[in-house]
Amino acid sequence: MQQYLNLLQKVLKDGTEKSDRTGTGTISSFGHQMKFDLSEGFPLVTTKRVPFRLIASELLWFIKGDTNIKYLLQQNNHIWDEWAFQNWVESDSYDGPDMTDFGLRSQKDAEFKKIYDKQMELFRTLILEDEHFAKEFGELGDVYGKQWRAWSKSTGETIDQLKEVIQSIKNNPDSRRHIVSAWNPEDIPSMALPPCHTLFQFYVADGKLSCQLYQRSGDLFLGIPFNIASYALLTHMVAKECNLEPGSFIHTIGDAHIYSNHLNQVNEQLSRQPKELPTLKLTNEQDVFSTQMEHIELINYNPHPSIKAPVAV
Repeated sequence: MQQYLNLLQKVLKDGTEKSDRTGTGTISSFGHQMKFDLSEGFPLVTTKRVPFRLIASELLWFIKGDTNIKYLLQQNNHIWDEWAFQNWVESDSYDGPDMTDFGLRSQKDAEFKKIYDKQMELFRTLILEDEHFAKEFGELGDVYGKQWRAWSKSTGETIDQLKEVIQSIKNNPDSRRHIVSAWNPEDIPSMALPPCHTLFQFYVADGKLSCQLYQRSGDLFLGIPFNIASYALLTHMVAKECNLEPGSFIHTIGDAHIYSNHLNQVNEQLSRQPKELPTLKLTNEQDVFSTQMEHIELINYNPHPSIKAPVAV
């Protein structure tokens, strides 16, 4: 994972200070690529502990075609909570304490954070226990799962991009059209967050399956380690179904950035030496769509301790 650390160092050194949607501020650099040989180990960052269980359950959520956070909460996965929470606190149904700019305020105001945490806990409980509430406020719109599994056509029909690309890999492995896109311009306004990882392409050669991701925007400290591992896992899963060996994962990033409130964390991570990569074991039958959490096993992951950092919402 040295190339990931090299990218962090390069953006710190050569990046440009920019404003951003969240109001946090970033150091940003445009146009970077990393390539991971999956035969050398599973590319999960070792210079800090990365919660692989969250990565795997989020990927299964995408694969299910789900766009409601209820499944994630049932898996104790809170990656998307803030975006759904924002839908609730900005709605006419919400009558609790003022949550304006809750993301930034909860980082700077300890008293407000206590209030925010209490409201967030209430929100999660309502999602899990109140079906009507979950349907209204747990929904994130036409995000990744919808685009991967039910892309809307002008005829009113849908396209299951992921299922079709897997069949294409099996039936026409040399095709240059093994592509899944999450960027649907018509649906962008209805998404809680427009897709950061926008398009991925599979490639078959020498009995191996490789995948390249184009990511328009990448939070280098918090997000990118998740994205690397998520698409590496997807590549393993699709390779297994298609009777291929995992090849490489190529990660192409547009706006690669470090948030201004992550600088201390990044410097701490850069002071650490990478450790040996873990390995991945898939124990289910050769079917991507029936994979459950118990079928995914990470072996010998022994990273440095975790480094906490706030999420920019």
